[in-house]
Amino acid sequence: MISELFKGRPEDKREDREERCYDFLDNLGIEYYRVDHHPTDTMEACVAVGKVLGTDIKKNLFLCNTQKTKFYLLVMPGDKIFKTKFLSKQINSARLSFASAEDMVKYLDLYPGSCSVLGLINDKDNDVTLIIDRDILKKDIISCHPCKSTSSIRFSMKDLFEKVLPALHHEPIIVDL
Repeated sequence: MISELFKGRPEDKREDREERCYDFLDNLGIEYYRVDHHPTDTMEACVAVGKVLGTDIKKNLFLCNTQKTKFYLLVMPGDKIFKTKFLSKQINSARLSFASAEDMVKYLDLYPGSCSVLGLINDKDNDVTLIIDRDILKKDIISCHPCKSTSSIRFSMKDLFEKVLPALHHEPIIVDL
């Protein structure tokens, strides 16, 4: 089930973490569009959501170093293959791996499958470093989950860099994967 495309927040009450995303975007005056759907657990499902949303879907990966002293949120094109060695060299961090679900909840208040740049709303201490693949910058639109894997939204890349990231106090590291 994939809904039609809606402008703005849903009329029905949602889980608090999702409501915080809509409040955040609304308070910044960001125009966004939304699609509601079942959790997307395959790339095929993501592509179908992307078609309704009118954009391609991004991968959002929550990573950490071996010591679990540094955490990263990587945003990259959904069709690109992730290889840790290419990223590790660019950010000077050896042995990157996927962070645990517990750490995702601790730092971003997110559960696996719902990871997105909007999860940084919950990173009040800036414990997570945002990393964006340069190919993402070639697009005019960013798409992501509003902290819940049963909806996807899109808004302008300009709003991401000029409103969202400054409000979150996160300066991204741009990499080439």
